[in-house]
Amino acid sequence: MTLSCFELGERMLAVEEARAAVLSLVAGPMPAEFLPLALAHGRVLAENAVSPHNVPQCTNAAMDGITLAWPDEDAEKSDVPKSLVPVRFRRVVEIHAGQAPTAPLALGECAGITTGAPLPSGADTVIMREQLADEEGADGVRWAIVDTPDRVRRGQNVRQAGEDIARGALALPAGTRLGAAQLGLLASLGRAKVAVYRRPRVAIFSTGDEVTAPGQPLPLAGIYDANRYSLMALAVEHGAEVLDLGILPDTRDAIADALGRAAAEADLVITSGGVSVGDADHTRAALAAQGELGFWKIAIRPGRPLACGRLAPRGVPFLGLPGNPVAAMVTFLQFAAPLLARLQGRAVVEPPQLVAVAEHALKSRIGRVDYLRGVYRVATDGQLWVAGTGAQGSGILSSMVQANCLIEIAADREAVATGEAVTIQPLFRYP
Repeated sequence: MTLSCFELGERMLAVEEARAAVLSLVAGPMPAEFLPLALAHGRVLAENAVSPHNVPQCTNAAMDGITLAWPDEDAEKSDVPKSLVPVRFRRVVEIHAGQAPTAPLALGECAGITTGAPLPSGADTVIMREQLADEEGADGVRWAIVDTPDRVRRGQNVRQAGEDIARGALALPAGTRLGAAQLGLLASLGRAKVAVYRRPRVAIFSTGDEVTAPGQPLPLAGIYDANRYSLMALAVEHGAEVLDLGILPDTRDAIADALGRAAAEADLVITSGGVSVGDADHTRAALAAQGELGFWKIAIRPGRPLACGRLAPRGVPFLGLPGNPVAAMVTFLQFAAPLLARLQGRAVVEPPQLVAVAEHALKSRIGRVDYLRGVYRVATDGQLWVAGTGAQGSGILSSMVQANCLIEIAADREAVATGEAVTIQPLFRYP
């Protein structure tokens, strides 16, 4: 994207066009760093993880019981007549998890085995303890008796070496975000440390003389600063490290000074408020003084005024989000979240989308994308249905609390009738 007010600044951009322009502000992910596996939760792999060995390393038992070579149950393919298939096996050794077998099994012999223990040479089947009876002869020889041989199948209850991951196979590709399962998988490869992309540092501050920090007395014409806390939480949910720069007064010099300081420390700078055309909206002017402005109008509701640019001298991306709390959250999800994904080396995709049926009529306007707060549910037949949360004003933060999705109404739709299909974006929610 060529950042130019002449080319983009005064033109109303479509959501997809604006998202592409925001993403073009960064060339690639952050530098990599090595972390102990225990500290890597939520981070993004900076290298392919290739398995140095088979997982599991050895063919092993999936249950406690005995292991043996089971005769072929298919009489037409077996050299052993079914009438001669043994149901008694001489128990010659016990193998426990962590022990390597010392000798192969002969035909008619079995070994006691515990879950996870490697199979000895000559064994191909494990029979669970519940299907067995034990017998000891006068000579001290132990026998395992299979109660229901017709229920045994060759190869049952056996984990093959490399059946999870084969030696030399790609276990996890670079760009994978590390959750609980991924960390367990890396541990199974023997990895004590892992290369991950550094978390992007996101500087966040609010603007406005009317904005008051929680915990302070609320002036008669004041509002508490909800935006900064919502945006900081969203940034953390999307993998960032947050630099909280507090609240700035509505003066161009104060905002310009804060932008300059933030650009020296952060990889992305986000403000809320001060980007519309009002007399007291100084963020765009401060941005022009500290860098360059790319665009500031998007065909979206809520969130039409959104300033996008770079801050000197390093060209740090800047997003000036709207001041209304719902608009700030919606525009973060549509534009800042994909940018954070790119900074972390993750695949950049559009926000996740599903299709649901509207439970009631939904208002919109041609020429802009509307994001309504909604609640979707799954009917007994599997169909997704969605309803709005009620009043949809961009200052009604409770609508985001009630919602489990955003209802996305495309720019070419004037409205959505009851029973019509509509796109929804599920929202992340803690249980």
